[in-house]
Amino acid sequence: MIRTISLPVLIMVFLIMMTACSQDGYSDLEAFVNSSGKDLYGQVDPLPEFKAYKHATYQAFDITSPFVPRKSNQAQSIINGIQPDLNRRKETLESYPLESLLMVGSLQQEARVFAIIKASDGTLHRVKKGDYLGQNYGKIDHISESEVKLLEIVQDGVNEWVERISVLMLKD
Repeated sequence: MIRTISLPVLIMVFLIMMTACSQDGYSDLEAFVNSSGKDLYGQVDPLPEFKAYKHATYQAFDITSPFVPRKSNQAQSIINGIQPDLNRRKETLESYPLESLLMVGSLQQEARVFAIIKASDGTLHRVKKGDYLGQNYGKIDHISESEVKLLEIVQDGVNEWVERISVLMLKD
């Protein structure tokens, strides 16, 4: 019997709640939404104009590719006359990169001028004109009180050698 009475009571309570919600419960919210946008007038900036794509044709088919080795052979580098002596016994300072060597002083005995070179491991070496140093077959060309000039032979391509001048300055 309690079940039969409670079911109609539950239905009545549900209907009363539904009608309570449908009455002007949201009128203040609706008024706020309607009034909040009255004075706002937004403006969207126009999209920028796009420049038309200019089509270009690749015309560098005649130029040699930098990714393909140049056609060269050893005979051509011998004709240049520039080539390191690969059969020569390497000197101690040729095992160090030139950037790791420092000129720390110079000395003169009679007419001969020597430079004092400090290697990256801290060892000091006395060098003279004609000695080699650095990993690019650098031969000492001139020594002064403040610098050592050397002539390096570097590879400029496949089996092509060029000479360049490098200088070791006196470290203060």
